[in-house]
Amino acid sequence: MQFDPQTDILGLVDVQPTFMPGGELAVTDGDSIVPIVNRLLGRFDHAFATQDWHPADHASFASAHPGHRPYDTIKLPYGDQILWPDHAIAGTPTAAIHPAIQQTRIEVIVRKGFRRALDSYSAFFENDRQTPTGLEAWLRQRGFTRLFLCGLATDFCVAWSTEDAVRLGFSVTIIQDACRGIGLPTASGRTTLDDARDRLTALGADFIESRELHPI
Repeated sequence: MQFDPQTDILGLVDVQPTFMPGGELAVTDGDSIVPIVNRLLGRFDHAFATQDWHPADHASFASAHPGHRPYDTIKLPYGDQILWPDHAIAGTPTAAIHPAIQQTRIEVIVRKGFRRALDSYSAFFENDRQTPTGLEAWLRQRGFTRLFLCGLATDFCVAWSTEDAVRLGFSVTIIQDACRGIGLPTASGRTTLDDARDRLTALGADFIESRELHPI
């Protein structure tokens, strides 16, 4: 797949130690994407990043709901919410962008999930699907229409970011070897990774390997 390093933009979704081995909500093999992401950053002229950025008593934490455990699902005012281990606590080292990431081409960082009562997976909207992060306006003002996404986790924050981006009219490609997923079990032996890929493919998102990217 060809890309234009000057007019297309790379998006890093939650490339934070909290989601990597040793972190509070570790994605298996999550740290292995760091060198791939750095290679991609060397090929794109423009990039943005997101960070999960939660208060310590965030409503998505199982610890905020006595009697519940991580990965239980409860109802919150905006819908179903999976409860997570405490993670990405604002201002802590594991909530920072991974220190090995070369950030010189990251032009904006969007922090999401900082409202106590509202979780946020997508780079574009909080989980009520109405409260914007401001990223859409920034991308449009800068003239970007084609996004290449990488990060953690494929089936949650990368997937929700892709869904919203496509619905907003952006063209989206997921660089799958620069992502890792959680893969929670769903129906009939499937996982959240299977379900996310089906949804995103149906919306028209592309999945490629980083080696398939070729600059114009």
